[in-house]
Amino acid sequence: MEPVSTYPALFDSHCHLNFPVFDQDREQVLASAAASGVTAICIPATKFSEWPSLITESAKLAKERPLNLVIALGLHPWFLSEHTHDHLIALDQLLQQQPPSVVAIGETGLDFFDRTISAQQKTIQIELFTGHVELACRHQLPLIIHSRKSHDDVLKVLRTFKPERGGIIHAFSGSEQQAQQYLNLGFKLGFGGGITYPRATKTRHLAAIMPMDSIVLETDAPDMPLNGFQGERNKPGRVKLVAECLAELRGESLMEVAESTSQNCRELFRL
Repeated sequence: MEPVSTYPALFDSHCHLNFPVFDQDREQVLASAAASGVTAICIPATKFSEWPSLITESAKLAKERPLNLVIALGLHPWFLSEHTHDHLIALDQLLQQQPPSVVAIGETGLDFFDRTISAQQKTIQIELFTGHVELACRHQLPLIIHSRKSHDDVLKVLRTFKPERGGIIHAFSGSEQQAQQYLNLGFKLGFGGGITYPRATKTRHLAAIMPMDSIVLETDAPDMPLNGFQGERNKPGRVKLVAECLAELRGESLMEVAESTSQNCRELFRL
């Protein structure tokens, strides 16, 4: 068996390790990830109720495992009914305290995938997302952005505020033109299990041609299973398989892909 020390150092830029589905074996999942070469994980929150425990538990787990666990705080558009404007005020106050494990704002963004979404719901999503972007500018933090059927609207907000620290467009699957617009605004593109599916030709093509300094790896565990693992809980250790796929698509070595994408994360999060 190849020694762990020779494995590439991988950074999973998007993993919901705090979700209840990991409650029974979280430490084992982390140990397995470390054995696969994962040295750092960013855990983005999805709603206000997650923030206190995420700050506490990430610090605790980081002490127990040889992994650098960092977090992002935000309000995911999927849980719109649970969010209020007061939560943005609370986020502002929390960020003023500068918790050491908080390296970004997110997961935030827009999701217009559901065609039955009302105009009012769209407006609320945009207002909340705009609030996150304003906080990113105020606190000089990068953003972790969820965008589904909404890239033009996301780009419109970003162009208005031009957050200096940029961020990550999570699970990017837009067009090449949209990708370039994000890059021009200082953002990086997150690629995960989606690129392991042969039918995802557009996304695989973009992963192959985008500049290496614009790409980060992610799993979105426990969601977004990789090809061959459909129906299974995703795990952060599988970011190595994403890296292997990206290396094959680009004609580069696994070590090159791992080193570049991990360095991109470290620079973005100022680690």
